[in-house]
Amino acid sequence: MNFRRGIRRDEPEINFVPLIDVLLVILIFLMVTTTYSKFTELQVDLPSANAEQAAERPSEIVVAVSTDGRYMLDAGNPQFVAPPDLAAALRRAAAERKEPVLVIYADAGATHQAVVGVLEAARQAGVAKVTFAAKGGGPDKGR
Repeated sequence: MNFRRGIRRDEPEINFVPLIDVLLVILIFLMVTTTYSKFTELQVDLPSANAEQAAERPSEIVVAVSTDGRYMLDAGNPQFVAPPDLAAALRRAAAERKEPVLVIYADAGATHQAVVGVLEAARQAGVAKVTFAAKGGGPDKGR
């Protein structure tokens, strides 16, 4: 006996209109709560030192790096040194001193590669102590 002869089974269907409404509300909420940051330029200020001068200065080898990537070595007499010859010049200057300290005066417009070239030449010359020079007088002076 079949008692369910007259009952038809309807296929279940999903109504997408409420789903679209909920997603639209979530989208509006995300757009309103999101903060948009715009990084177009990076402002860089060079460091400045405000420390007391050392009473006894160690033997220094000074290398200045210009904006166009030229090196000037001050080992008694200032001289321009080509990048390939910098390691040999540092080696000669370090041989004349006991525990030399390499001081790098890099111009604000000098490229990082030029400064890294000095560090590489110092490594090849065997100079272990390296420091960078900064503007003196605190952060507000010298601008």
